[in-house]
Formats: sequence, C-alpha cells, structure tokens
Amino acid sequence: MPSLFRRKSTDLVDEAVTSVTPDESSDSARSRGYTPAKGRETPKRPAAGRRPGGGAPAKPLSKEEARVRRRELRAEAAAEFRREGGPRDRGPERLLARNVVDSRRTVGTWFFGGALIVLIGSNAAMPAEVRLVSNLLWGALALGVVVDSILISRKIGKLVRERFPKSDQRMGSLYLYAIMRSITFRRMRAPAPRVNLGDPV
Repeated sequence: MPSLFRRKSTDLVDEAVTSVTPDESSDSARSRGYTPAKGRETPKRPAAGRRPGGGAPAKPLSKEEARVRRRELRAEAAAEFRREGGPRDRGPERLLARNVVDSRRTVGTWFFGGALIVLIGSNAAMPAEVRLVSNLLWGALALGVVVDSILISRKIGKLVRERFPKSDQRMGSLYLYAIMRSITFRRMRAPAPRVNLGDPV
C-alpha cells in the first residue's frame, strides 16, 4: 500500500492509456500492405455483386412450365420478327423498297389465288372451254406479275439513285427483295407495312 502512494501521477496516466487503447494505431494510419496478426479476425469483404438470397439456385421449372415458357418465347420472337424483320430487312434501301411495294396494289397478291383456280380448271375432267379459260387466266397472271415487277423495280431504282447516291446496295438483290414482297399477301408481309395503300413514298 505505501508503494502505491509513492508512485508518480505521470506513471499512472501512462498505464491508463496503455490499458485502454487496444491497438497501437488506427486503421486509417495503417499502410496498404498491412496484414493482420495471427489470431485476429480478417475483415469481411463487402457483399456487393453477390447473388441475392445467399446465392441459392432458382427453382427448376416443371415440364409443363417449361413447355409454356418455350411457347411464350416463340410467340415473342414471332411478334418481334413481324414488327422488325430479320437481318435481311435492315437498311434504308430495304425500307424504301418495302414502302414502294406496300403503297400500291400489286398483281402478285392475286397470283397464288389465281394459280389455284388455274390448277382446278386445267383438270382433264373439265370441259375444253374451262381449260382454255384457265390457261388464258394463267398467262394473264404471269404477264401481269412480270409487268408489275418491272414497274416496281424501275421506281425503286430511281428513288434509290435520288435519295442514296452513295449506296453500296446491290440493285439486283434489292429488286428481287421487292418482287418477293409484292407477291406476298399484305397481311403476311414481314416486317409489317408502315404505309397505307396510295400513300406517297
């Protein structure tokens, strides 16, 4: 007890500071290469980027759910193709060709219906007069498609030269693209028509 009172007050202050402070320096004063001593807990890394829910895998779909999901994906893909088209439909020249075809009535839209009538009328069981009319109708349809295709191609070529003088689009491929669209029923065309019949292009 007597030795306790003989100690200097500065010694007591030093002991108090030493016992209260657990680390000799704060984390902010540590260097970047600092490695915690053995026995100390390593700081946890932030949870950013981790999968929510502890990384638990998603519940597998049943056969019926997978079938429904595939059907939905096919419907979405078909709707997108109907709206936007595919890689062959890209480019301003292709859009111009589609607008030229969609803004007019084409003989080609009647081609397949006429071909069915011709096929039935050309049957050997039909009278000679019916077979003759069927053959004449077939010739008229074929001639109409040829003339219409020439007119469409000439108009597309003229507009492309005027609006896209530096275009590197192959004109033969563009003409064939427009002709194939002209013999397709309007409701079945993809991408869907953006102009109405009679609209200026």
